[in-house]
Amino acid sequence: RPPSARASYGYARAEVLSAFVNALAMLALVVFIAVEAVDRLLRPVPVVGEVVMAVAIAGLAINLFVAWRLSRAHGNLNARGALLHVFGDILGSIAAIVAGAVVAFTGWTPVDPILSIVVALLILRSTVALLRESGGVLMEGVPGHLSYERIGHALAALPEVTSVHDLHVWAMGGGRIALSAHVVLAAGTAWPATLAAAQRLLAADFGIDHVTLQPTWPAAVPHGRVIPVVPAHSAGDRSRGRRS
Repeated sequence: RPPSARASYGYARAEVLSAFVNALAMLALVVFIAVEAVDRLLRPVPVVGEVVMAVAIAGLAINLFVAWRLSRAHGNLNARGALLHVFGDILGSIAAIVAGAVVAFTGWTPVDPILSIVVALLILRSTVALLRESGGVLMEGVPGHLSYERIGHALAALPEVTSVHDLHVWAMGGGRIALSAHVVLAAGTAWPATLAAAQRLLAADFGIDHVTLQPTWPAAVPHGRVIPVVPAHSAGDRSRGRRS
């Protein structure tokens, strides 16, 4: 949906919010798998290896196709969250195939919960990474692939720029990155050229296309004598003092 009067940035961050919720759901799933696996180790149940293998092979084929489709959505954080779900299903299917084969040929049922715990740990690593990245976007942190210090130094190195302060860099969602900063110039006449150079620099070197820069520069000293502005009551007090 496009930006509106109530959502001036648009709704691209809904993608990030969905990925964050997705990661939380994956954490809950990891805990559930681990608890069930431990329970199966303590209280083994009969497992029909051949049935497990057949269902797992069918599930693996479907999940591989879905993963291939999702992998084409480059740069989409929400698609990464969905892909993480499918990745967990793929690992689960592979683990189920191995477990079914072991049970069918050896009868050793503990292999099923043991492989489930291994899969849960693998999913946990990717889930934590997705949770950290989506949480960083929601907290308006600097995107992980950018260096805050490098951006600041690059802006400060532009001609006529004496310093940069109040620099903020954050992800708007949908792959777009925003930046705002106060730029101090040696002279106000340099601002048009400096603004154009800063926009080119940020787009080419850092992929930042939503830029808001506020310039400041020393005020020019007027010709002639400078008379300080004095409040009226202070001037009146001095006048009364002279009359007395």
